[in-house]
Amino acid sequence: MSVGTVTTAVPARLDRLPWSRWHWMIVIGLGTVWILDGLEVTIVGNVAGRIAEEGSGLDITAAQVTGMAAALYVAGACSGALFFGWLTDRYGRKKLFMATLAVYLAATALTAVSFETWWFFLFRFLTGFGIGGEYAAINSAIDELIPSRYRGRVDLIINGSYWLGAIGGSLLSIVMLDTDIFPKDLGWRLSFALGVVLGLVILLVRRHVPESPRWQFIHGRGEEAEELVTSVEREIEQEKGERLPHPAAEITIHQRKSIGFGLIARTVFGKYPRRAVLGLSLFIGQAFLYNAITFGFGTILITFFDVPTGHTGYYFAVIAAGNFLGPLLLGKLFDTVGRRIMISGTYLLSGLLLFGTAWLFDRGALTATTMTACWCVVLFFASAGASSAYLTVSEIFPMETRAMAIAFYYALGTAAGGISGPLLFADLTESGVVGDTVLAFQIGAGLMCAAGLVAAFLAVKAERRSLEDIALPLSATEEKTSAAGVRSGTVTP
Repeated sequence: MSVGTVTTAVPARLDRLPWSRWHWMIVIGLGTVWILDGLEVTIVGNVAGRIAEEGSGLDITAAQVTGMAAALYVAGACSGALFFGWLTDRYGRKKLFMATLAVYLAATALTAVSFETWWFFLFRFLTGFGIGGEYAAINSAIDELIPSRYRGRVDLIINGSYWLGAIGGSLLSIVMLDTDIFPKDLGWRLSFALGVVLGLVILLVRRHVPESPRWQFIHGRGEEAEELVTSVEREIEQEKGERLPHPAAEITIHQRKSIGFGLIARTVFGKYPRRAVLGLSLFIGQAFLYNAITFGFGTILITFFDVPTGHTGYYFAVIAAGNFLGPLLLGKLFDTVGRRIMISGTYLLSGLLLFGTAWLFDRGALTATTMTACWCVVLFFASAGASSAYLTVSEIFPMETRAMAIAFYYALGTAAGGISGPLLFADLTESGVVGDTVLAFQIGAGLMCAAGLVAAFLAVKAERRSLEDIALPLSATEEKTSAAGVRSGTVTP
């Protein structure tokens, strides 16, 4: 339903802002949720054995924790992404990134007090439901609030921070599972409770994160968008002690309260078929590479290198560190060297390096330490590539479809990684046959290389460009024009 026409310079005004304390508030308030996801997934994997022991307070097997509970978490994440993604485009970023965090907090707290198997399963599903919703709401808000020249590196580092949570989960579980410190029926519960504490801290910061002005001016709240951006500009000018330059362009929008799902689908797959193929390729490639390595890494170390079961967490912490360093150190290059070169380069390089790792492993040339070192190098590049997949789908489609596009591709990648991946790689990595594990590596590497080749031809040159330049909003009436001499925020009924 159309509610008027607005001519605004809000996108250009946001994109020309220098980095400031306001942007740090956004990054901390929104971006830290990925740490929670990494913490959740790693803690569950590490406490599975303890929960299954007699005296844990829960009648459940380790296979049920890592199998059924993990599958329900994945199913919840996929469902939550799609459900909350639709709501995010319809009702706004802020309402949903508050609601999804509340769902996560409640479900995690109730997981910690599980007294029956069905209760544990139910709240693992709901925890995933909240986390999945976070991905759509948070990625949308971050890309729409961060200036275009910083968008790539910020998005990559935030998505890569998942691995900080993984490191924390690995190390935290070592302490929490020590029966000299905590009883069997308490340590694993406190592991989940600490996730709630971290989430509450994030919630306190997140209260101050505003709604996306880009969403506001499209959905009939143009005056609120203008007031918000004006207050931010004033705050930044006081912080920097200098006047901001004039915005470069304006855009005219037919405002509307809501946009139908049919129009969103036609836009993503009908108007932008090459970009749709790109998104699918990037998500499937990274999902299978990660499962080829991380799904069976512990089994591989134990089976082929005689690493004690209790020591695999240390190796995983090292691998997780390599994963975080990739986006951290390479992120800036996605804004300077460019998206196409960096996306295709990280995908192809990580795939080729995994092929090399498979060859060395097949020859018996690796030890547990050197195998872990090879994985670290592979995932250093793969993590930057995987993070760029989230960046890509969040910036190459029109604003009205952004959250649903993120949700769709996230759900697809999560399903491929959490369902197809384990089904494909479980028998290969657990068989004890070197050739089977080599094949698992080669499948992951091959799909990653294929995605890299797709990116080399189809990746969009989005670096340092306004989101509206990359994909004109569906509500726009014309191309962006010079802002000189035109009053911003004029609304026509």
